[in-house]
Amino acid sequence: MSQTILQQALFAIFPLCAAYGAASDILTMTIPNWLVAVMAAGFVLLAPLAGLDVHAFALHWLAAGVVLVVAFACFAFGWIGGGDAKFAAAIILWLGPAGAMEFLIYAGLFGGLLTIVLLSFRGRLLPAFALRQDWLLRLHDPKAGVPYGVALSAAALVVYPNTAWLGLAVG
Repeated sequence: MSQTILQQALFAIFPLCAAYGAASDILTMTIPNWLVAVMAAGFVLLAPLAGLDVHAFALHWLAAGVVLVVAFACFAFGWIGGGDAKFAAAIILWLGPAGAMEFLIYAGLFGGLLTIVLLSFRGRLLPAFALRQDWLLRLHDPKAGVPYGVALSAAALVVYPNTAWLGLAVG
């Protein structure tokens, strides 16, 4: 794989997957399993090409595993969706232990802001044109959850420029 193709892949795969996860969650209230699989496969393929040694590779997987266990505990309590749990772990797989804390802080902040905005939105009447939009009706439903994938994606995209991945992509 040429250096230019590697740089383009490093620059594009993670942000595109994060953006797709946000769009999917806001439009359907789901994050597809195939997206998480693409993120994991992309990491596995690009990590060695990007120069991650076995130790760093293992630490990324360990961080993702810890987040997956904690996130599934949150899922078991009904605090987040299962797709959010898997998506958060896939994001941490890319960000690794070095980016995990910053990501979790931003995810909490963006999640709180998203929840406040969504509660405000749900407290208002929808205009007539919105009544024909299934995704808006889903978002407006007070019984529906919060599309937390939006907050996870936003946090991922804020943290990603601070990672070694982006340094490799533009270096």
